Amino acid sequence: MNDKKLSLSRRSLLAAGGAAIGSGAITGFPTIWAQNIRNVTLRQAGTGVSALNAIAEQVKKDLGITLQMTVLDTDALTQRAVTQPRSFDIADIEYFAIKKVFPTGVMQPMDVKKIKNFDKIVPLFINGKLTPTSPIAQGTAPHTVEFVDGKDSKTFAKSPTEWATLIPTMYNADTLGIRPDLVGRPIKNWKDLVDPAFKGKASILNIPSIGIMDAAMVMESLGAIKYGDKGNMTRAEIDKTIAFLIEQKKAGQFRAFWKSFDESVNLMASGEVVIQSMWSPAVAAVRSRGIACTYQPLEEGYRAWGSGLGIAKHVNGLALEAAYEYINWYLSGWVGAYLNRQGYYSAVLETAKTFMTENEWGYWMEGKAATSDILAPDGKLMEKAGSVRDGGSFNDRMGKVACWNSVMTEDRYLIQKWNEFIAA
Repeated sequence: MNDKKLSLSRRSLLAAGGAAIGSGAITGFPTIWAQNIRNVTLRQAGTGVSALNAIAEQVKKDLGITLQMTVLDTDALTQRAVTQPRSFDIADIEYFAIKKVFPTGVMQPMDVKKIKNFDKIVPLFINGKLTPTSPIAQGTAPHTVEFVDGKDSKTFAKSPTEWATLIPTMYNADTLGIRPDLVGRPIKNWKDLVDPAFKGKASILNIPSIGIMDAAMVMESLGAIKYGDKGNMTRAEIDKTIAFLIEQKKAGQFRAFWKSFDESVNLMASGEVVIQSMWSPAVAAVRSRGIACTYQPLEEGYRAWGSGLGIAKHVNGLALEAAYEYINWYLSGWVGAYLNRQGYYSAVLETAKTFMTENEWGYWMEGKAATSDILAPDGKLMEKAGSVRDGGSFNDRMGKVACWNSVMTEDRYLIQKWNEFIAA
């Protein structure tokens, strides 16, 4: 089976679509290959953010591929990728984590020529800029770890190449979630997280490399410190930040330290917490219960994250072709629209748009008032007609990113100090 035939079969499959694959309308070699691919099972390890049953069900329907998903928290996923690389075929992993994983050699560079919509991926992942004049945010900006020099390389390239570490799938601009009915005043700044008025009712994310970024946004908002680079702190900066967090903890500011999506939803929905680090779909989940919850734009900007799909080094043959087919399908629009409807952003906006109504696109992407009710992917009412998305349009939100989730040079020291904070 030569590369030319594989390339031809992929184009044929994509052009024909899932229905044609199943019907046998594609004749000759591609049909045989398509029938074989329907028997492939891919094991995907990822976080609860994107390990969604609906995605596994839809790819089974469209391509016949069986997707087995293992759900882990961010730290556990990183550890699994490095220490048990044969336990998964696809890693659904964040860009800051790939900085730790890829240099170990457990994953294979991906040929971007095999990715049909690669040229339509949002430029944030290619050159770090939303628009040609956008500043590049601090932290582990995805474009800095997106490419390697060659098909056998473990070293990140300084500019785009034909070999990618991950194919980006989803991303977002994170901020604080609040209960507007319980906070009692306008929330405008990151420093509001540690306002004594919310003593015992605040929460911060307990993933060291992410939680420290939220803490840094708070510290700069307070004017307590000006970091050289929030995404790559010195030991002295880490010490000062952790000392502040311990002081806040001992004063009783924090009700909890959450690690999972569900924990953050339950804390907010119960009213135990009124202000906290939060993810956009978690805010949506609270609202879907009929409880007021706002994803609050803040003057200092957002902390962003991005994730993508990568392929384990051991994957080859038909499984490798199935992995590429799955990733191409992921960017073809259905998943992008599904993610957008939860408050995330898809890597290829153009294809996602074709699977969304004009009202949905206007609300989620353009900052327009909804012309009719906005429904969650499961059909539940999410927002009523007339609502406007918190933070406004895609450009408003992703254009105000102050830093990306990060792996610092002093990462081990940071984790040690963060654990001291949690144990204090």
